[in-house]
Order: sequence, then C-alpha cells, then structure tokens
Amino acid sequence: MTDYAELFRELAIPRLVGTPNHQQVREILQRELTARGFRIDAHAFAGRPARALLGTPRVVQGVNLIAQRSQAGNERPSVWLVAHYDSKGQPISMAVRLLGFASLLLGLLVVFLWPVGGVAFLLAGVAIALLNRVNDNSPGALDNATALVAIFMAIDQLGPQAPVGIVFSDAEEFGLVGARALAAERAELFAEAAVINLDSLDDSGRPTAFLHRAGSIGGAVVAALKARQWRWLPVIVDGIALARVSRECVTILKGNWRTMWVVHRPSDTIDRVRLDGAALIAAGLARVLRPV
Repeated sequence: MTDYAELFRELAIPRLVGTPNHQQVREILQRELTARGFRIDAHAFAGRPARALLGTPRVVQGVNLIAQRSQAGNERPSVWLVAHYDSKGQPISMAVRLLGFASLLLGLLVVFLWPVGGVAFLLAGVAIALLNRVNDNSPGALDNATALVAIFMAIDQLGPQAPVGIVFSDAEEFGLVGARALAAERAELFAEAAVINLDSLDDSGRPTAFLHRAGSIGGAVVAALKARQWRWLPVIVDGIALARVSRECVTILKGNWRTMWVVHRPSDTIDRVRLDGAALIAAGLARVLRPV
C-alpha cells in the first residue's frame, strides 16, 4: 500500500523548472506511474514564458509526462487526470497578486471619473506587478504536490481497466507553457476525451469547479464533490489551454482566501497540509470514474 504521506514529502520540495529538484520529482512520478502499470510518453517541449512574469528565461524547456495503462493497448483514454508538477516561488502571494490585478482594473475604471483616485489605484497595481518575480524558494506542497498525490489516490481506487490516463504537465508556473505545448502538439489525445485538471487542494475550504468546457463527466464530478461552479475565475490553470482541444474540461481546486496567502510562498510546506482535501477529491473522482 502506498504511503501517501511519504510520497507527499518526496514531491513537496522546491522544483522550479530546470533545477535538479525538478528533475528528481519527475523521476519520482515516473517511478510511481511505472509501478502502477502505466507506460509513459515523455513529451519534451520548449516555449516562451508569460510576459507578465519577471526574472524568467527567454525560453523554457520542460517535459510533460503522458501516461496510459499498458493493458489499454492503443485505445486512448476517455478521461485524462491532469496536474502540473513544477513549482515556483514569488516575493508576493497569490492573494497579493489578485489585489494588484483588482487595483489595476479599478484604476482603469475610475481614472476618468476620479483622476486622483484612479491614478493611485493604477500606481498600486503597477507596484505589485513589479514584484511578480520568479524564484525557487517555495516547496509547493499545496501548489501542486497535493494534486499529484490526489491523482495517485484516485487511480489506486480504480481498477486497472479503467480508461483513465494521466498527464503530469510541466512549466505551468511559467504561464501554462507545457499545457500549451500539449494543445499544439498532442491535441489528438484529448479530442474525444474529458480533461479533469487538479490544482491546489487544501484541507480547508469547499471544492471549486472552474468549468472551462461543460460536459457530462465534469458535471458528475461537480455533483460528487458538491463543488461551487464558476465559468470564470482570476486564476491561470492548465485547463484553460487544454479546453481548446478537449471534448470537455474542468479544473478542480479546493481552498479559501487563506489558501491564497500561502501559494508561491516559502510557507507552502507539508506542515500545514494533512492531505484531507486531496483524499476527499480523490474519493469523489473514483466514485464518478469507476463505471466509465
């Protein structure tokens, strides 16, 4: 039986794309997939990071892991479970970045009606944006080691014949670079499939479903998890890129406002996560996907 807590400890280390820890985590994921009878396609790619991020290289190189059960032959999975395995640190939390985005938006809306206030909001937003630099000081326990463990928890509850594949995407933290490469170079894998993307599963807070492209499987997952449904959220997740090439696509998150103060910070460690949220999401996925 898998010791998920130990696996969590192995995965929740700073792992910025291109670092030795990043490669180590990829090898751990390959080990766990192979032990479960998956064959792995290591999809190497290169792409430009998001322009909004500061301190990034001109080109990011990474490796997406695309895994299918060996018993499935040449049949493509009807469902893909997706989670990114890279991490990043930043001087400011996701909560502060969202406040900065809101400040910029508010400034643009009111600058002509209230010039002084509008300019003040714009300057505050710009000041926060200038802190949007990438570093490697966050262990990424919540974001996104929780989702990696949740996928193994779910797979272990399904039979080996379940038509479910796994994608551990890379360079998500640089602006969905790996997911965009999948959409451009491996679109045929997802054309007739449902994509369930997992990202940041905290112990506290209610599950949230970011519905990129609605469908029956996504709807069943939402119902099983009693998740809140949103058509738009101010977050950047791999489901945004994969929805363009899949039959249906949903991203599942779990947390609350306090969660956003931890993401991308040095405090995103295993000490604050019991994996209760990951286990809850995994059990819900297994209930839905078992009869597929």
